[in-house]
Amino acid sequence: MGMNRRDILKLAGLAAASAAVTGCTSSNQGAKPSNGPVVKNGILGTPAPLPKNGKGPKVVVVGGGWSGLSIAKYVKKFAPNADVVLIEKRAHFVSCPLSNLWLVDLVKLEFLSHSFTDAAANNGYTFFNAAVYDVDRESKKVYTNEGTVNYDYLVLAPGIGYDYSGWTGGDAELEYELRTKYPAGFMTNSEHATIKNKLMNFEEGNFILTVPGGNYRCLPAPYERTCMIAWYMKTNDIKGKVLLLDENPDITIKKDGFHSAFKDLYGDYVEYLPSTKITNFDLGKKRIETELGEEIEFADAAFYPHVRGNKLLEVAGVAKDSVFNKAEANIDPFTYQVNGDPNVFCAGDVRPMGFSKSGNTANSEGHILARMIADRINGKESKWKSPLTICYSAISGDPLRAVSVNAGYAWNEKTKSFGFANASTMEKWQGKDGVNGGRGLLEWASGMYRDMFM
Repeated sequence: MGMNRRDILKLAGLAAASAAVTGCTSSNQGAKPSNGPVVKNGILGTPAPLPKNGKGPKVVVVGGGWSGLSIAKYVKKFAPNADVVLIEKRAHFVSCPLSNLWLVDLVKLEFLSHSFTDAAANNGYTFFNAAVYDVDRESKKVYTNEGTVNYDYLVLAPGIGYDYSGWTGGDAELEYELRTKYPAGFMTNSEHATIKNKLMNFEEGNFILTVPGGNYRCLPAPYERTCMIAWYMKTNDIKGKVLLLDENPDITIKKDGFHSAFKDLYGDYVEYLPSTKITNFDLGKKRIETELGEEIEFADAAFYPHVRGNKLLEVAGVAKDSVFNKAEANIDPFTYQVNGDPNVFCAGDVRPMGFSKSGNTANSEGHILARMIADRINGKESKWKSPLTICYSAISGDPLRAVSVNAGYAWNEKTKSFGFANASTMEKWQGKDGVNGGRGLLEWASGMYRDMFM
């Protein structure tokens, strides 16, 4: 079941294709447009080599995740005359949802991998493989390493960033060690490859996973990963245990399903520690300390810190601390428009609302925002509509069993916040229910990929 050379080479190529967004402003108020880069002459200040794809206004979408892909496709569908450009720094798409199954060899890399170029060709928009390093909202220009792109409407959907500050207190060397030696595995393909190699070479001892506080990417994913690693240890008779350190007082979603799995399936392989916050790392001795003074040793780990808005929001001057996390989008929660700049929208996991930071939510929201933008182009009025969260979580691998949740959202005028509405869960993983859930998980993923790429 080891990671073969072919998979390693493929992932290495995909990771190498990714480029980091550079630069950051100190402001997080989101009121002032960026002044643009210091150097505007030369290749970086010249227009990007792009075709014109449509006779109407240009809609530029930054970020080719589940949100950006959905927005680009459906703006073009709802407003065919629009010139839609999707800018993404990666050359190839690899899905984060379903990656927990890939970690333990339950799905192949090809199932998670898709072509940005094909998605654009299939849906009539332009894919531009470039890294964005600045946004000048005053002149309506996006600056990339391949040239500038003008826009009439701009959508920023760059996803999350990690916030290690609560653990490191500004210690850059410690943050680097955590990022590279014990990556969280909720962003880049390289992180997932590192965690998979850890598992394939794991022999015995404690494997630590963490669950951050705040509204983090994919609420049930750390619990699903716990089940998958425990299943892998149990299946391969590995003398190990997953220690799940959760900053929250209890499992955040589908708790009955996960608690029963931890107890009935993985009693010897999982130890769940709620309300547990790490306060100190001794990576040399492979030891952590909690705020209660507990010292815990580990053989290996994947430390998931708090999340924040991608730093591109600060570069663009549209970031603001939210109730949940740092530097998320400063937007009207009903229109997704940046406050003070109605031609710029922010969507996906950078949004400040309490919606799930999950693939299905981002995709559903992408349809809604695309309709809003198209309505504006077509001179129509739009009304807010709730995104939908459909989320399956694997419990075991053979047979593949899963639990699920289906929920919308509603505005609470009294608390001035969004909450779940019409939510239902299926948390019985035993018997046919769980097997049907596992089948539903794969069918759901296939349907999502078709929606974004076909």
